[in-house]
Amino acid sequence: MKLFSNDFKPEGMIPHMFTCDGEDLSPHLAWDDVPEGTRSFALAVDDPDAPAGTWVHWLVADVSANLREIPRGTLPAGAKQLRNDFGKLNYGGPCPPGGG
Repeated sequence: MKLFSNDFKPEGMIPHMFTCDGEDLSPHLAWDDVPEGTRSFALAVDDPDAPAGTWVHWLVADVSANLREIPRGTLPAGAKQLRNDFGKLNYGGPCPPGGG
């Protein structure tokens, strides 16, 4: 599978609107090359370089196998969010210490 976003480039900076200092919106995410027989998707957005170790920003389960994207700031119908490392059930954007 290939995961991509229309909101930022691979290895690029995450735009301000997707951070805790901005609107804290979840970015557009899309995927293709889905394996045959896929029944559903789970999404984990994490930061392996966070100062405290890997930090989980968003966990989503039960995303329909028919979907190929999640538009900016939305949650797919029927999907379930799990608690992230901010203690929230929704997306929590990057929030580096010192605002960097």
